[in-house]
Amino acid sequence: MGINQGIGIEGFKKELEDELYRLLNFWKDEAIDLKHGGFIGRIDHYGIKDWSAPKGAVQVARILWTFSAAYRLTQKKQFLNCAERAYAYLIQHYWDKACGGLIWAVSNQGRPLSKRKQGYAQGFGIYALSEYYRVSDKKESLDYAIQLYNILENKFQDKQNGGYIESLNQDWTPLDDMRLSDKDANLPKSMNTHLHILEPYSNLFRVWQNEELKNSIIKLIHVFKDRIIDSHSGHFNLFFEMDWSVKSNIVSYGHDIEGAWLLHEAALLTEDEKLINLVQQDALRLVDITLNEGLAKDGSLFYEKEGDHLDTDRHWWPQAEAMVGLFDAWEISGKSSYLERLDAIWTFINEHLLDVEKGEWYWSVDSHGKANEEGDKVGFWKCPYHNSRAIMELLERLEKLEKSTKADIASDNASI
Repeated sequence: MGINQGIGIEGFKKELEDELYRLLNFWKDEAIDLKHGGFIGRIDHYGIKDWSAPKGAVQVARILWTFSAAYRLTQKKQFLNCAERAYAYLIQHYWDKACGGLIWAVSNQGRPLSKRKQGYAQGFGIYALSEYYRVSDKKESLDYAIQLYNILENKFQDKQNGGYIESLNQDWTPLDDMRLSDKDANLPKSMNTHLHILEPYSNLFRVWQNEELKNSIIKLIHVFKDRIIDSHSGHFNLFFEMDWSVKSNIVSYGHDIEGAWLLHEAALLTEDEKLINLVQQDALRLVDITLNEGLAKDGSLFYEKEGDHLDTDRHWWPQAEAMVGLFDAWEISGKSSYLERLDAIWTFINEHLLDVEKGEWYWSVDSHGKANEEGDKVGFWKCPYHNSRAIMELLERLEKLEKSTKADIASDNASI
């Protein structure tokens, strides 16, 4: 099972494609909210639907991105239909017609529950809306994405110290509690928000090659290089004061390896060779440190470490992101050991994280392989984004690799 285990590119692609359709069909068949519109707010570990659950802007945006990207990859109209449903719901229920931007959460029936404006949510709005524009050519979607970019630059950007603040009130006034979630620190800046502003800026640049946007991407890369990557440990620091004083000692292995490939992706779009080379060094260091410190004996990735305490649970999303991070590291370095690690994680996912009976992936499993029964299948933070994206990203990269290999063979034959 995997690219390095005798099945080759075609065999690995077939495994990935099968799992992609299994995931997408789950969301298409189980997660659409036929009672209240849009998509259901929560399905628990056992597949029980909670029709009363609230619905988050990030959840809907991630669904919109996923089905837009899936249609771009597969050309299956059923996935475009899901994207259109998510787009309509996002704009109708989350777009703030009075002040602009995306509010945070609505009720199961689409009524506003929290009108706060998280920079993280504006970022995912850009990510989703730019991807939907790629497949729909709906200029309105691009216009909304550009509006969100301008909001982040004008309302959230810290022009004195660099970077972006976490959160504001509906009317863009300061907010005391800026936390993204209950588990996060109440501080004005975080790695997570910056990563998920960089990621959508990259996607927006694919369809809107604006020089100011390009400069924003370059500045964000330097924020990571100069402020977020710890010069001593090589890990991402997670929380900061306005002046970038570090206020956390948590290592997030999933974010380290996800950030490695997202930084590289952003750097490639700048076409700045010097910056690309520097980022490639950072990316490989992030991946190598993650493998050295965060990898279990079975090849899976631990969740995080806080001080001396190691959380050995294997959450679904770090495993998914690790696959792309490892493939990206192989593309940069050519070292086959990264593909061997990828194979091990893909095997772990198939053997321990897939719920073949009820669908989707488990939220997490412990070190004995027992699934976390408290974890959702669908929820505020459980979306098709990480696992579907990892698979689609790998499929696209494998397709390019296959074409390149065939071109090289044809060139060799022509020269004989």
